[in-house]
Amino acid sequence: MTELFIATANRGKLLEFKRLVHTCVGRVFSLEDYPDLPAVLEDGATFEENAVKKALSAARFTGKPAIADDSGLLVESLNGRPGVHSARFAGDAATDADNNDKLLREMAGVPHSRRTAMFHSVIALCTPEGTCEVFDGELRGVILEEPRGEGGFGYDPLFLVPDYGLTLAELSLHDKNAISHRGRAFLRLKEFLQRR
Repeated sequence: MTELFIATANRGKLLEFKRLVHTCVGRVFSLEDYPDLPAVLEDGATFEENAVKKALSAARFTGKPAIADDSGLLVESLNGRPGVHSARFAGDAATDADNNDKLLREMAGVPHSRRTAMFHSVIALCTPEGTCEVFDGELRGVILEEPRGEGGFGYDPLFLVPDYGLTLAELSLHDKNAISHRGRAFLRLKEFLQRR
């Protein structure tokens, strides 16, 4: 692929995406190149709907193939919540700390055996003509009763990865990216781009 637009305002995600595609894309574009890109209301019922909506809007606006992602936390004892509302679980202006506090309040008294959870990520790749491909990844873990670690963002300090005995906030960025839900979806996208 000669050109690709990355539809994210998150600098961390942008850098991750750029690193991922640098061997299989000639030139990468971002919001720095298209600052007037219209915002997209993420009102889909699923991660896939939101990712496709963002990527398709960006592809049509820029005239270039575009990628976008949507991801979140699904907690078994909360019937899959916060799900697509993960970033605004405690309200539209919620901080990571607000969301973590709400999660801990709602899970107060839930035994360890019922604290299982999953991070899920969907990356959509869309063309200006409207063709879209989706790639997903997941990471299973356990929600702790108190945060651990200083790294990462979002729910990372509460999300224990059993195979490592560490939270995502305690893992190095390299290790986190290698096993994370987004990392796994990235890998599927990269394999797709390399085949093209």
